[in-house]
Amino acid sequence: MSMENHTTDNKFLLLGFPEIKDSKTIALFHVILVVYIMTLIINCAIIVLVSIKPQLHSAMYFFLQQLSFIESVFLTVVVPNMLRVIWLEGATISIAGCIFQSYVYCAVGCSECHLLTVMAYDRYLAICHPLRYNDIMNTKLQHSLVIYCWVFGFLLTQITPIFLCQLSFCRSHVIDHFFCDPVNFVELSCTLKSALQLEILVLSIPVIVLPFVLVIISYIYVFITIFGISSAGGRKKTFSTCSSHLTVVIMYFGTLVTIYMVPANGDTLTINKLISFLYIVVTPLLNPLIYSLRNQEIRAILVNILSGFKAVVHL
Repeated sequence: MSMENHTTDNKFLLLGFPEIKDSKTIALFHVILVVYIMTLIINCAIIVLVSIKPQLHSAMYFFLQQLSFIESVFLTVVVPNMLRVIWLEGATISIAGCIFQSYVYCAVGCSECHLLTVMAYDRYLAICHPLRYNDIMNTKLQHSLVIYCWVFGFLLTQITPIFLCQLSFCRSHVIDHFFCDPVNFVELSCTLKSALQLEILVLSIPVIVLPFVLVIISYIYVFITIFGISSAGGRKKTFSTCSSHLTVVIMYFGTLVTIYMVPANGDTLTINKLISFLYIVVTPLLNPLIYSLRNQEIRAILVNILSGFKAVVHL
């Protein structure tokens, strides 16, 4: 392996993880590659299962299917080039390519934030208004909400590439990160630096803060309804229908708030890089596992499939 130690005026050098050397770099590369492949396989399995199994043809599973698709896209935007950066112990990327990756990363991330909000709204309707749930959360509304998440995400974050294209980079073109996070441009830019910091903070309100507040409001009503159930068994059963989503929301928004709502400096950039690694690589693997392991219907389908596979093998 050798580091590309040169940059030009139209390229950035992504360092990746310069503190990790030799055999540890190779080990990290293979771990990330295995996690990436496993995550794609699990997400694809969920997408296929929801499509072909009639017992999973409900709004909750439709949104879960969309979440698996979004996270697969999200991973693919970052991880393949991240693996290249790690393998080469640093690799260049064009400024245009860096801005494009930053835009798609923000757009897909925004879409996922709003999809998690839609899933919270779905749980609110199912638990707080069960008699009206099927009438309200019909197929047309499900599709409309998913389209809204994608369109809103890509339209809202268009300001990011427009703004980044106005910047001048008069300092080093070296980025101490494994991908083109918008926060990186703050350190590289010699123009509009304060404006860029303000843009990131302002954009985080509709992307992160507003969806998170709506999720909190949904769950306040959900918890009020759950606590109003007389039997302990009924409370436990009702809570189990939203516990997986709540766990994913806490992990997802917790990392986002830490990265983009807390001002970064020289000391916190390394911490943010580690948190970004968890957010981009680890969380997309944990999310489908949490849903699969905590969902009785998905577990039952997987057990049946594995049992059938074993029966075929033993023939």
